[in-house]
Amino acid sequence: MQQIIAIVRPFVAERVLELLKDAPIEALTVCEVKGFGRQKHYLEEYRGGDYAFAFLPKVEITLWVEDLRAEEVMRLVVQQARTGRMGDGKVFMVASEAAVIDLGTTGTLTADAADAERTGSANEA
Repeated sequence: MQQIIAIVRPFVAERVLELLKDAPIEALTVCEVKGFGRQKHYLEEYRGGDYAFAFLPKVEITLWVEDLRAEEVMRLVVQQARTGRMGDGKVFMVASEAAVIDLGTTGTLTADAADAERTGSANEA
């Protein structure tokens, strides 16, 4: 299982989410966040010693995908979010070795376990 974290501009987040409706993902979360990257969009006042940061609004989309489909989904997210201008955002892929499913069971999340959770055929302890 891979975790893909996409931090994108707010106006492209809807396009990315629309694309992900039909993508082979296991789970998804969306958060409004603020920050800056290489563009260093902040103001500094050296004389007064005060620093006023102008963090830019972004949307963080976190999703979990099976290993075999992760590259494909990541490529789709990047294609949909890219405008070609500085500040488009970042996309990270992180391996997820273990998961807590429905806050009740910990263990390695496999495709069989995920299917069993979806269909409700997992053994209840």
